[in-house]
Formats: sequence, structure tokens, C-alpha cells
Amino acid sequence: MLYELLFPLRHDYAWLSWLNVLRYVPFRIIAATITAMLISFAVSPWFIRELKRKQIGQVIRAEGLESHKKKSGTPTMGGALILVSVLVPTILWCDLRNFFVWATAAVTAGYGVIGYIDDYLKLRFRNSKGVPGRYKLLAQFTIAGIVLSYGFLVQEHVPADWWAIRNQLGIPFVAFAKHPVVLPVGLYIAFAVFVVVATSNAVNLTDGLDGLAIGPVIINGGTYLIWAYLLGASFGLPNVAQRFVVARYLDAPSIASIGELAIYCGAIVGAGLGFLWYNTYPAQVFMGDVGSLALGGGLGMCAVFTKNELLSIVLGGVFFVEAVSVIVQVGSFKLTGKRVFLMAPIHHHYEKKGWAEPKIIVRFWIISVLLALVGLSSLKLR
Repeated sequence: MLYELLFPLRHDYAWLSWLNVLRYVPFRIIAATITAMLISFAVSPWFIRELKRKQIGQVIRAEGLESHKKKSGTPTMGGALILVSVLVPTILWCDLRNFFVWATAAVTAGYGVIGYIDDYLKLRFRNSKGVPGRYKLLAQFTIAGIVLSYGFLVQEHVPADWWAIRNQLGIPFVAFAKHPVVLPVGLYIAFAVFVVVATSNAVNLTDGLDGLAIGPVIINGGTYLIWAYLLGASFGLPNVAQRFVVARYLDAPSIASIGELAIYCGAIVGAGLGFLWYNTYPAQVFMGDVGSLALGGGLGMCAVFTKNELLSIVLGGVFFVEAVSVIVQVGSFKLTGKRVFLMAPIHHHYEKKGWAEPKIIVRFWIISVLLALVGLSSLKLR
């Protein structure tokens, strides 16, 4: 919004020539990150007080860990503030005509609504069940399916360079242009929707300890920020033919307008840092499904648009392991009557083994940093 309103004024008034800085994506990434942090820091104290006043507190499962019972009543649905802190800076600093921005923002907002309804039902009926899983999944698949189908099937408003490679699968550590893996469009849409839904629910499963989920979300958001910026970056002379295109040098998909998505990622980083100030152990507020489902959906969209669908398993390794631990636990118990882990998701397994909550959280953060570095190394190890 600010970009569209202010940028044209640079030619109208000489004293506004400094607005030319808005043309540069790195400036708007920084502006969005700072704006998101300021919103979070400014609004959080009031927001937490209101949650307490309205008695919007976390409902702890009866079969949960005894050490978590003391967290009952801690304000939840803090993810609503994260959504505001992400979407407002995105609207302010992005080019709103950009397909990648509105598609990712639409999924983020839509998943936020699903999470809000789920959190509301948990609070309304004072239990931890919320929306039945099959209905929640149906809503997630529907939203992601509609948005991605538009991007894959309707050429109008979709960037031409994206359209040309939209159904090519990115293989980690393999040159994208030299070894393309082309899938039928319908199959790719189904796969992309699965990536988004799976990432959303994996983040949701990770959100079980104070700050455990938001740390890797910040790290993943920062990594996708770098990816999106590099895929769209070019430098040199105004003549397009003579410009140095970073993506071509890196043997990565070149998508000129995807740099705007880095602004959205900057907003995730800023909003996440602001939220972490209050969510760090011991938490003053919990994210809730309204935040975890939305942020996970946004990260899934970033993975699809930057062609890191498979690499997202590495980059989001913490989320992946958390989700797999639940699948393995449930599958093993149904098939054999035995449990593989002391408790799932896996962070609860380590709690049962006697690890202190802060130790689990920080070690998972460290693993996320290492996995992000491995993911970024794929830019050159091709």
C-alpha cells in the first residue's frame, strides 16, 4: 500500500525524490521486518492483558504431562497478533499486484481463520479437541487447492517466468535448469497442496513448548527470505539483456518478481521475534492454532514458490521429525499396541526422559540453524 501510494510521488515533487529508495526490495524487506516487530512490541502488552481479562487461557489435555498442568490458563491465541504483525507490514510494503504476495497472504489468512475457529471451540467447550481433524484438513486442502490452482491453471496475472516452470520440481543439490523434473500440472498441484497442508500441520504439532515452534519459524522465514530475494535479484545495467541475474549464476529458477515474497518473509521474521519476546520460557502467551496453522501454511507456500518443495524437508527438519514422530507413534500403537516413543510429538518424549524444557527448546533451535545452513548450501552445491 505505501509502496503503491508513495513510490509514484518521487517524480511529482523534487523534495520527494528520496522515495526512489522504495524501488529497492532490500529496503522494503528491512522496513517490513522493523514494522512487524514494532507492531508486535507495541500491541502485545495490551493484547495479553485483554486475553487475561476475558479469561482466554490455554486448555491442557487431561492426559498431558504433569509439568504442563501449571500452564493451564496462560493466555492463548497470541497467533492472532502474529497474523496482524505479518499481514499489515506485507500490505504496507509489498507490491500488492504481485501474484506471489497475495497468494501467500491469502493462504496465511485463510489458515488463520481455521486456527481461530479451532481455538475458539477449545475455549468455548473447555476441552482440547476443537475442530474435528477431518474438517480441519478439508478446509486446509480447499484453501490451498483454490489458490494454487489459480496460479497453475490461470495464466492471467501470473508472471510469465513462473508460468514456464510452474510444474517443474526442484531437486535439492541439483541444478534446476540442467536437470528439470517436469510433472503433469494436475499432479504437481496435488503435490504442492500437500506440501502446504503438511507444513502447516507440522508447525502446529511442533507448537507444544514455550517458544519451540516460533524459533524454527523465524529461521525458516529468514532462509526463504534469502532464497526469494536471490531468485529475483539482478544487478548491472538498465538493459535487461546485460544484467547479471543471480539465479542463473546459481543454477536456480529465475523468477523476476518473486523478490517481493522476501518482504513477506521479512514480516514473518519481525513478527516472530516480537512474539518470541513474550513467548519465550516461561511463556506469557501461547501461539495457538490461529498462529501455527497460518505460519506453517505461509512457509509451505514459500517452499512451493521458491521451488524448494523437497528441500523444505531438510530446512524444516524439526517440523518434519515432529510430524513423523506422531505418525509413527499412532501407526505403531494401532498395528502392534506398542509405542515407539514415551510420548509424541517427540519433544514430549525428551521431556519424559527428564530433559528440562528450555534445554529441548534451545537444542531444537540449534538444529534448525544447522539445517537452514545446509539448505542454503544447496545454492552452490549443485
